[in-house]
Amino acid sequence: MATDTSLTTSQTFAANRAVGEVAVEVRADGGVTRRGPVHEAGSLRVRFPSPEQQGLSAVLVNTAGGVAGGDRFSISLDVQAHARLTLTTAAAEKVYRTHGPAAQLDIKLKVASGGHLAWLPQETILFDQARAERRIDIELADDASLLLSEMVIFGRSAMGETMQHGRFVDRWRMRRGGKLVFAETVRLDGDIASLFGRPAVLNGGVAIGTALIVPGDAALVERLREAADTFGAEVGISAWNGFAMARFCAQNAARLRADMMTILGRAAGRALPRLWLS
Repeated sequence: MATDTSLTTSQTFAANRAVGEVAVEVRADGGVTRRGPVHEAGSLRVRFPSPEQQGLSAVLVNTAGGVAGGDRFSISLDVQAHARLTLTTAAAEKVYRTHGPAAQLDIKLKVASGGHLAWLPQETILFDQARAERRIDIELADDASLLLSEMVIFGRSAMGETMQHGRFVDRWRMRRGGKLVFAETVRLDGDIASLFGRPAVLNGGVAIGTALIVPGDAALVERLREAADTFGAEVGISAWNGFAMARFCAQNAARLRADMMTILGRAAGRALPRLWLS
């Protein structure tokens, strides 16, 4: 039976967890993308730093200064018909060590007919003994387009740190025209450093990434593979079910970021958010 002291400690811990929510809707108006309703709560904020001729740019900001155990964050983007949105983050997101419950990250991306979303957050860095569970749910119309990048760094490699123990669960589901076309769950738990050296896992790497491009086909894959001689990381590129995907496994964050920028630049055919270049 829990003591009064342990109950008080648990309640205090729960009361001090960060909770943040952002919900953004963008609409096309005469060929120009404009903000619809924007909802912010807790420690998450979204800012729109500069207008664009064909789309809208947005930057997510976490005023909590990182993610700790027990934190809960929710992000929802709704890109309506023929609207265009590019979203990035102000900085890399850090997930700190915890002996308590895992942080919960819930991301919902929806793009209607003729719309385009570029979801381009900067890196997520997991500290040793970090615990995080993330869900990414994507709903696309048949003729919607998507450019998505996610990078995860296991430890601050620039500081000589590695992630030895912890928990990371990453669940992705993508539907196109109402049909499930991609489903994946990555689950790392406990003594995860012992897994990193295995060839079928990270093969000694400490940084992974995924670029998801919709629509995508064999011609796009060949165009991306033309840059293979410049890659500093292990990169695999393929296409199926009408979309293309690039997978990255790198020895450090800098290599991963450089290769991701190459892939995204070729896939997008336009400049990346300026925050990526700083």
